[in-house]
Amino acid sequence: MPRTSTRPAASTAEALDLFRQTRARSRALVASLRPEDMVVQSMEDASPTKWHLAHTTWFFEQFILREHVDGYRSPDDRFAFLFNSYYVQAGPRHARTRRGLVTRPGVDEVMAFREHVDAAMERLLEREPGPEVIERAILGCHHEMQHQELLVTDLLHALSFNPLLPAIRPPEPMPTTSETPLDWTEHEGGIVEIGHDGKGFAFDCEGPRHEVLLRPYRLATRPVTNREWIAFIEDDGYGRAPLWLMDGFAAVEREGWDAPLYWWKQDGAWWTFTPRGAQPVNLDAPVVHVSYYEADAYARWAGARLPGEAEWEAAAAAVPIRGNFMDAGVLRPLPPGRASGERQLWGDVWEWTASSFGPYPGFRPPEGAIGEYNGKFMVSQYVLRGGACTTPVEQVRPSYRNFFYPHHRWQTTGLRLASDA
Repeated sequence: MPRTSTRPAASTAEALDLFRQTRARSRALVASLRPEDMVVQSMEDASPTKWHLAHTTWFFEQFILREHVDGYRSPDDRFAFLFNSYYVQAGPRHARTRRGLVTRPGVDEVMAFREHVDAAMERLLEREPGPEVIERAILGCHHEMQHQELLVTDLLHALSFNPLLPAIRPPEPMPTTSETPLDWTEHEGGIVEIGHDGKGFAFDCEGPRHEVLLRPYRLATRPVTNREWIAFIEDDGYGRAPLWLMDGFAAVEREGWDAPLYWWKQDGAWWTFTPRGAQPVNLDAPVVHVSYYEADAYARWAGARLPGEAEWEAAAAAVPIRGNFMDAGVLRPLPPGRASGERQLWGDVWEWTASSFGPYPGFRPPEGAIGEYNGKFMVSQYVLRGGACTTPVEQVRPSYRNFFYPHHRWQTTGLRLASDA
């Protein structure tokens, strides 16, 4: 999840508080893990837990401490090579595909690296540094929040290959629910403004704010559920080529897709693997771990389409941000309820849109290595909106643009239907 920031209006005290909260959340996420859990890399797109913990620490060291603290010394200068991700201007880096082969430094050494950087960052922030340091510190925190989400989804993918299906969190039964009818909200369209409004933090790809023209449209009142997805499966949705984009159906045939990722049939019922372990699929919860290709095919099967990101943002702009986020500790989508917020627009699952991830009119990446955060990824990916049960709530705002390749399924991704009015 690459990004970068605009200038936040935040005080030193607010930045220090956010830094402490963010770093503590990462520690809490891994508190129950064993060292063996934290070194596995299950595919090229995923990274070991240990690497996420080290890379987010390297970010503070590379872009703040080395530039703004005279005489700062790293515990090990080799960490810059091991834990850089894709910042070419920051120097050489270890191959992404081989992060799981880095058995040393061990987990204990990585945690000591974090403590070293935490202490240096706190000393710096307590000295009331200038606005550039505050801006970078807040960016570093939001960068780490993104990696907290990746840490959970990458770890889930890795553990899914273990025949014992170990849980990240203790198992919890799903609440008993009933089917929630799908309805539609009507939206007039017209000329609307989208993009970040300049208040508080945002990544650079969220601006500049600009006008778009929307035709009248309708948006579903909730995400697509597992119950509805099973109907798609039973109607041979994965086998009907006319429903699919050509590249999507090629992926179905090549990968053998016949259900969302982590699903299997057991004693006539669908089961799934979650951070809470193996559980029966909850029929009334939002479907999750589906690719853009699957979402697009389902929408066509349902006689609808995916919303454009401008449609989604315009509909969500006035809806209070309340929902099932990482902070609640559930780490799986839930059926609609009192905690889900209006129309489940926020939390539970990231919602695929029909919009390619590209620059807004007037977009210019920042100078230097930080400018590599977003701009060079603006090709061949699709935008998702709304946050998920694996997203820290501090990350979420109407303008926030997440993005992944159309074949990706290991993220907490679902969908909401739209149609022309």
